Amino acid sequence: MMATKLKISNEWWSAPATGDSGELIIVTGRRDMTGVRATGAYNYRVEISWDYAPDSQGMPNVATSTLMEQVGDAMEATFSRDPVAVIVGIYTGGGRRDWIVYTRSLHIFRRKINEALATFEQLPLQFAAYDDPSWEEYDEILATEITDDE
Repeated sequence: MMATKLKISNEWWSAPATGDSGELIIVTGRRDMTGVRATGAYNYRVEISWDYAPDSQGMPNVATSTLMEQVGDAMEATFSRDPVAVIVGIYTGGGRRDWIVYTRSLHIFRRKINEALATFEQLPLQFAAYDDPSWEEYDEILATEITDDE
């Protein structure tokens, strides 16, 4: 019997939201995570945070933003080769970027994230991990999406 390859959507959307202090936060979410959620295996949520010096709008400057995109691309490339984890959302604004990742194993995630970021100089990243088998954070991300009927 052949194992079915997990289908992970590469379709994203972005929408403005308001942070706790009234600041603009750009929320980017990955669509259609139904198959990944249905596996019941991705029970841990990891939040990868990067604090930066914000511009007047609370956003990163071009150099920081470019580096953040490169870091995000490196994580995506690593996780697409070995889907131990999947990035489902990104919050940017108010001097901080957070990547929201769901993973099957914190131990393997740690090894894979170090592999993904090995080519970068030391980055100002902070990591926090939570048990989130019901994907509560992802549901909050989805709630910010602006649909055509709004």
